[in-house]
This record gives sequence, C-alpha cells and structure tokens, in this order.
Amino acid sequence: MSTQACCCAEQVRKLTQQTSVMRREIKNLRMQIDGFKRAHRNQMSTLHSLLANCKKREDGEQPLNKGPREINQLEQVPIGYIRSCFLVKNGTPRQPVVCSSSRASLKIEGSVFNNPEHSLSGLEHYSHIWIIFLFHKNGQMSCKAKVKPPRLNGQRVGVYSSRSPHRPNALGLTLAKLEGITGDTLHLSGIDIISGTPVLDIKPYIPDYDSPTTRLESSISEGKERALTAEPPIMDPDEQSKNSDAASEQSSKLNVCSLMPSDSSPSYQSSSSDLTDVLTEARNYLEHFTENSTQVMEPNACEGASVKSNSFTSANVRYGHEDYSTIAAWVRSPPIRKLDVRFTANAERELREFLSCDATDGTRPKFQFMKGPDEAVAAIQGILSADPRSVYRRRRCADRLFFFTLDTADITCWFDDAFAEVVRVRPV
Repeated sequence: MSTQACCCAEQVRKLTQQTSVMRREIKNLRMQIDGFKRAHRNQMSTLHSLLANCKKREDGEQPLNKGPREINQLEQVPIGYIRSCFLVKNGTPRQPVVCSSSRASLKIEGSVFNNPEHSLSGLEHYSHIWIIFLFHKNGQMSCKAKVKPPRLNGQRVGVYSSRSPHRPNALGLTLAKLEGITGDTLHLSGIDIISGTPVLDIKPYIPDYDSPTTRLESSISEGKERALTAEPPIMDPDEQSKNSDAASEQSSKLNVCSLMPSDSSPSYQSSSSDLTDVLTEARNYLEHFTENSTQVMEPNACEGASVKSNSFTSANVRYGHEDYSTIAAWVRSPPIRKLDVRFTANAERELREFLSCDATDGTRPKFQFMKGPDEAVAAIQGILSADPRSVYRRRRCADRLFFFTLDTADITCWFDDAFAEVVRVRPV
C-alpha cells in the first residue's frame, strides 16, 4: 500500500510540474499574440493613414501631416553592423565593463555616405565613443512595465529603472573604447554587443559633458579661480576697523569654545583655501567624531558639563562626487555575488591551442578578434564571474551545463554556488 502511495505521489508531482510548464507556455503564447495584435493595429493604422493621404491628393486637398509623433512614419537607417567576438546572445556580457578585453569592428555603410571615411574624420582624437544600436534579437514584440534584472535575482523593478533590452523602443546604448580607425572601419574593445547588431548612430564620449564627476571638478576649479582673482572690496576706514574688531572678537570666541581638539583644528586663513581640503578635513573630523565618542566635552568647561552630539553619522553625509550623482543601491550591492572562475587542465590545454588573430599558421585554430589565449582567458573570466545565466536557468536549470561562444571558440562550463568551471573549449 505504501509503495502505491509513493507512486501516486510521484505521478502527482510530475503532473504538477507539467501543468506549471504548460501554464508558462500558454502565458508566453498569449504575450506573443498580444504583440502580434499591436503590430497588426499599427500596420493597419499606417495603411489607413496612407490611403487617406492618397485620397486627399486625388481630391486636391492638402494631406494631413501628423508629424514625428506617429511612430510608423519614423524611418531609421543603420549606419553599419557590428562584427564582434560574440556570435549569439548566450554568454554575451550585459555591460561593457564586465569584459574589457572583448573586441569588435564597425564598418560605416557606403549607402549612408558617398565617402564613409570622411564621416570619421577627427574621431581619432577620442578614446571612447557612445554607440546607439537596436536590440534586433529580443525574440518577442511585447514588453512589460516591470522586469527582473538578473543582478536582482528575481526581484522586479520598473523597466525604465533598469537596462533591460525588452523595452517599448528596443534601443541600446553602450560605451566602447576606440582602438583605432582604418578607412571606414572602427576597431573597438570593451564591447557588449553581438555580431550583426544594427548601429543607428555613434557619438564621441566627452567627459566634460557626459561625466557628473568632471562637471563637479570643473565647478570647483572655477570657484577657486574666481576666489583667487576676486579683488577685495574697498571699505571706509571706520568700517574696516569695525570689521577687524568683530573678526578678532569672533576668533577669540572660537578659541575658547572650539569643539575640535586643539592638535587637529585647521587654521583657515583666507578665502583662497582649497574647497577639496576643507571637505576632506571635515570628513576626517566627522569620522573621528562618530567613532571615538558620542558626547563632546567643551574645553575649559566645568567638569560634568557636556554637549550631546548630533544624530547624524558619517554614513549619512555625502561629500564631493558622492553628493553629485546617485544610483540605486542594488547596482553596487546586488543580492548575487561574483563567482570565482576555474579551468580544468583539459580546458586550459585546448584554449592554448588557439592562435592570435594575426597568426599565419593554418594548422591550428585561430581567433578572429582576440590577440591570444591570455586575452581570451581574461574575457572568459569576466563573463563567467558576472554569472551570465538568466534567473530561470539559475533557479530551475542549475545542474545543467552552460554553453556560449567567444570569438571562434565554443565554451562549455558548469556553475556551483560560489564558482564557475570551464570544462571544454572547442573551435566553432
């Protein structure tokens, strides 16, 4: 009887799993149908608009121009297509900083300009460029208002507070390092785009305009210059004597009732003191203030008299660059941790068989973009340490092998809770 009960329980469990899988598939089909319906409505709206304009032209009326708000009238022509070391989505890094050794090239199409190389004139003076591209392999036409970023391990956030590729307008933006320019071709590194991606535009990266940190440093330097070049105001002798008396009185009060220890109190002599030094000293004082005491005794005060410290701590106060821009906490401290990356002896031996992209030996496998096995090892470590698996694979398929392609190498690996191990590297 117990054996039959166990068999029934096992069958019920399997049926439950199959039911949940079928529900997910039905949900995906419904989403695809909704996407097809929206696309059909947009296409029909475009056809109706074109027919109405044609009819008005036949009647001699001026056709109604709806302007750029009608999305189906916006035409974007790719200026080129990326050729990168990532052939498929699987294993492609989600951000360029994950794999700085990745390489790619972008050739400007001849259909965009008669002389494509002329459009790149002057770009060699920049070290990095912005690339605006299209997520052409999203796989579905619908998108959701809330998404599950892999770094959040299943938690939901709004699509516009993430960098999910599944967006109403599937546009991507990435920052790439410009290694060089050859004619009409850009050579790039630190790329996170798969091969064949259509590029809509490129722009030079200018820290003075694009980096909040640089803006803050610029404003500080401008303030210093104004303070150094400013002329002191002209005062009457009577006003000058009054101000000097008031300043000496205030200075004596500060010397008597100073809250800072006498050996660490700075002397601020003029308005030309560096603002950065002031912030640093204030920060050091606050850290010393919060670590060593919760109450500060006044010098020369009666014994037992004390002044209670403020309720803030140094962790609540932000200085300089930290106060100029903020990001979500999960970006820097995600709920998932970085993984250690290992290679089996067989995988290391197979990877060493690959030659660099400029090698001439035709008997061994050869990289198309990578400069050698060491660069490939760095790229693999960067990709796997960030755990490129989706949340679904991380939870439901944790015991399965993971496959991805880097340049001309097919890589097989598996994941544990704390590390990823590469077990095989074969030519494509």
